[in-house]
Amino acid sequence: MSKLLADAEAELYSADPDGFTARRAELAAGARDAGEPATAKHITALRKPTRSAWIVNCLVRSDPEVRSRIEALAAELREASAGARIRELTAARARLVDELTRAALRELPAPPAALREEVTATLDAAIADPQVAASLGTLVRAARYAGFGPVPDGGFPPAPPPKKTRAPAEHETERADRRRETIMEAERALAQAVQDAEALTAAERDLEDAVRRLEAELADARQRLAESRRQSYRAESRRQRAARQLSRLRE
Repeated sequence: MSKLLADAEAELYSADPDGFTARRAELAAGARDAGEPATAKHITALRKPTRSAWIVNCLVRSDPEVRSRIEALAAELREASAGARIRELTAARARLVDELTRAALRELPAPPAALREEVTATLDAAIADPQVAASLGTLVRAARYAGFGPVPDGGFPPAPPPKKTRAPAEHETERADRRRETIMEAERALAQAVQDAEALTAAERDLEDAVRRLEAELADARQRLAESRRQSYRAESRRQRAARQLSRLRE
């Protein structure tokens, strides 16, 4: 990653999202002027974060220990096998998420409940999902983990193995397993739908910003065109007067 791109990411994902689109255009133009068209293209492709994603990005960028604490707890959860240890780490996970949520929202005296919920869900997902953890600092939307317990390297708990016997108690276990799998699938589908909706909302905001910018540029261009036509009309009038005066002098 070039220094210009790294600096652009650091600035854009730390600054208030309301000025994201305009500043992104300025930084991309600066990269082009610096002779780095590929960097300019990468900067232009950076996506505007939602408010909750921006809050988490600011927390991670302002405190380098946040990322390391999340990664350390995630590693412990993946390696845990004993029930007592899992319960201990699950409690630690809840405490860490609560602590980081309060730290992220400390500058907001009365944050909306929906905003708090998205920040909490994103931090919890960062512990559970390595992909979310890797995106901390440049998140573009809130994240949500749909699953249970500690997360293995694959991202979701493995499905239980099929039963070989057909004892009544095991029949009940199979039904419980299938029900749990169905719930997990539904939760994953819900989480994906929420993420898709947030992505589309962010894209809509980007397009609205682009439309407003283009409308402003069009209005400015029309104003310059009108002024150019006035100047052209005055120049033509002066030319005609000068031609008539010259004609009279030659008579």
